[in-house]
This record gives sequence, structure tokens and C-alpha cells, in this order.
Amino acid sequence: MKNPIGIFDSGIGGISILEKLKQLLPNENFIYLADNRNCPYGSKSKKEIISLSNKNCQKLIELNSKIIIIACNTSTTNSIKKLREIIDIPIIGIEPGLKPAIQYTKTKNIGILATEKTLGSKLFFKTLNQNRIDDIHIHEQIGYELVNLIEEGSYSKQNLYKILEKYLVPMINKKIDCLLLGCTHYNHIRDIIEEIIPVDIKIVDTVAPVNKRVLNILKSNNILNKSTNKRTIKIYYNGKKLSGNYLDQEYYLKYLEF
Repeated sequence: MKNPIGIFDSGIGGISILEKLKQLLPNENFIYLADNRNCPYGSKSKKEIISLSNKNCQKLIELNSKIIIIACNTSTTNSIKKLREIIDIPIIGIEPGLKPAIQYTKTKNIGILATEKTLGSKLFFKTLNQNRIDDIHIHEQIGYELVNLIEEGSYSKQNLYKILEKYLVPMINKKIDCLLLGCTHYNHIRDIIEEIIPVDIKIVDTVAPVNKRVLNILKSNNILNKSTNKRTIKIYYNGKKLSGNYLDQEYYLKYLEF
């Protein structure tokens, strides 16, 4: 089935998921919506997040997407339940990654860097309650200005290092041995994060489970693209032109009203 895989995020965060998926699925076509006019989602109300997420899904359906990936933690945790009630095609979201972190931790201390709306969502609390063990401590940190800085793509490494150090050092001092990046934008600054945290702190991968789920759904629904024709990867944005720092030459970049 040649129809594209649809992906959306509030900006360029989900490009980190697209990068992995295009390697895993070399025959698939992709459409990515960067709703950067409304970025960041993490500071918006749940009602706004649901409305924006539905708007993005409807545009991806209009563009003939065969499945939709919500490449945004904030959108997943606040809207995926509602979206699955009103949309017929498969929808895949980003899971918080708490279960593998709980299984991994030896120090019984887990760090989470995420947006305010992800940490405060019902899905986050549900996942936490389902997997939490009484003697495990979850240390949460809101990454306040990080999404905007990453979107702009013009930050200095020195400035970003100082901000991340302020967020991460208190968690390091709490003896965390694994760190969840609860926003896909943060994958773009993983190299700086790794410079700050000790080598024995594991960054929990939340992208690999998404890739596995996408592949399983494509196979089970018999909608894998088996064509050997050259694929297309279209990136649409509706605000300022996206920073080229995160974009591959294979991507077709264009403004689109949605």
C-alpha cells in the first residue's frame, strides 16, 4: 500500500522518530506535519492540545495517510484516548517509558525531563500507577524553555549546557541511574545531555518501541509498501520556516496551511 505514513508534532521534535523510521522502512512514503505555529504544546490546556492534535490528524487523513504517529509526548499523553475514539485508522503514540526504567533501575531513583503537560497528564499518572513500585522514587523536572530553544535552532551550546545542567544536576545528586526524555524535542540535544550526566546513567529509549509498534501494525493490517519506486518524504510546516539543522536532504520541505 503506497499511501504514506503520517506523523505530526508541535515542531521538529518528531523528526528524531522519522529519522529512525525511514531507516527501518526504506520503501515507505512519509508525511510529517510540524505544527510550529502552535508550538510548544506543553504550555497549552488539555482542551487546546486535543483540538490541535485532532486538526493535525484530520489533515493527515486528508493527505491519505494509512496510519498516524503522534510524535509528541504532550499530545500523546493528553489526546490519544480521545483521538482513537473519533478516528478510524491506526494511531500510535509515544509511551512515557516508565516501565522499562522501573525494570532497569538499581538505585531505585529515576529521572524524568519532560513538559509540564506531559508530567501532569492522566496517561502519565495511569502509567506511573500501573508500574510504580513503592520503593522507587521518580524525580520529575519540567524542561521549561527547551522546546523553544530547539525549535529556533540558534541556541549556543554553552547557553543550553547551563540550562540543562540546572535541570539535570539535582536529579544526578538524587542518585538516578536512568533518565527518561519525555519530549521528542530533547532527542535533538541528547549529545549535550550525555556530556552532563555520568556514563553510568542510562537514557531510556522511547523511540525503538514506537518503531516496533509501527512495523507490527503495518504487517498485521497488510499495508506495508512493497513498491521499489523511489519514496517521498514530505515535511510540511505552518509557522516560521523550520531550522535546517535537523533536516535531511531527502526531505521535501514546504509551507502548508493546516
